[in-house]
Amino acid sequence: MWNLQTFHGYNSFMFHLTTIEPIDYLVVGHLTIDHTPAGPTLGGTAAYSALTARALGLRVGVVTAWAGEIPLDDLGEISVVAAQTERSTRFENVYSNGTRQQYVRQSAPKIDLSLVPELWRTAKIIHLGPVAQEVDANLPADFHPALLGLTPQGWMRSWDEAGEVTPCAWTAPDAAMQAAGATIFSIEDVAHNEEQIEWLAHQSRLVVVTEGAAGCRLFWNGDSRRFRAPVVEEVDATGAGDIFATAFFVRLLNTRDPWEAARFAVSLAALSVTRSALKAVPTQSEINTCLMEVLH
Repeated sequence: MWNLQTFHGYNSFMFHLTTIEPIDYLVVGHLTIDHTPAGPTLGGTAAYSALTARALGLRVGVVTAWAGEIPLDDLGEISVVAAQTERSTRFENVYSNGTRQQYVRQSAPKIDLSLVPELWRTAKIIHLGPVAQEVDANLPADFHPALLGLTPQGWMRSWDEAGEVTPCAWTAPDAAMQAAGATIFSIEDVAHNEEQIEWLAHQSRLVVVTEGAAGCRLFWNGDSRRFRAPVVEEVDATGAGDIFATAFFVRLLNTRDPWEAARFAVSLAALSVTRSALKAVPTQSEINTCLMEVLH
C-alpha cells in the first residue's frame, strides 16, 4: 500500500513502510521497468541489490523515483521511499548475433539525496547505484555510512534521441571514488578501455572490474588480482553485476578482506546467471555454499 509522505519538503511515497526504521543497507537509484520477451519486469540496480542484501540477512531500504506502473510485490517487505514521478525509467535490451544493444525508452527524474530519511543516512552500507545519471555521486556531509559503495554504470552511459545507450566518460569521479570504500564497474561500462581502467584504479584504494564469465579483477592498494568465475550454463546475465557488487560490499564490511569478498561475490554472481530476471537473486542455499567455498 502506498502512503504519501513528505521528507525535507519533498513529496514521496512510502511502500511497505508505515514508520521509518533503522536499516543496514541503503541503495539509491532508479527502480526500472525492463522490457523483456516475457513482458515488463521490475529491474534496476536498486531492485537486484536490495533483494540480494535482504537475502544476505540485512535490513534494507531503497530510495528511488517510481510512478507505480507495475506492482513492487517482488520486493516483499523491503522499505521503499520513492519520489513522485509521472513515469519510471524503462530499459529494453535488443539481442542480435550474440551481442546486446541497450535502449533507454524513458527516464524518471533525478533523485535528490535530501529524500533519504535521516535515520537511513547512517546505514552501515550506502550503495549509490545509478542506471541513468539519476543521482549525485557525492554524499552530503550528514551521511555517515561505515562503507560507501559505488556502482557507477549509470554515470558511464549516455543515450541518443532514439534511446540507444553508449558508454561515456564519468565526469569528475575523483572525489566520489576517494570517499568510497569500494567502486565496482564492468569492463563493458568502459568499452574495454584498459587505459581508462588503469586511470580509474588509481583514483581509489579499492576498485573492482567485473568481466562477465571471465570473473573480475580487483585493484587494492597498488596490488591487483584476477578471480575466475566458475563455469555455468548462462541463461540471463541481467542483474549479475548488481548481485556481485552487493555481495562484495557486504562481505567486505564483514571481513575487511577484499580478496575474500571477491571470491565470494564472483561465485554468487556466477550462479545468478543460470536464472532469468529477479529469479537470479541468490537463495540461502547458494549463499551458504559460496560462504563454505571461500572459508575452506
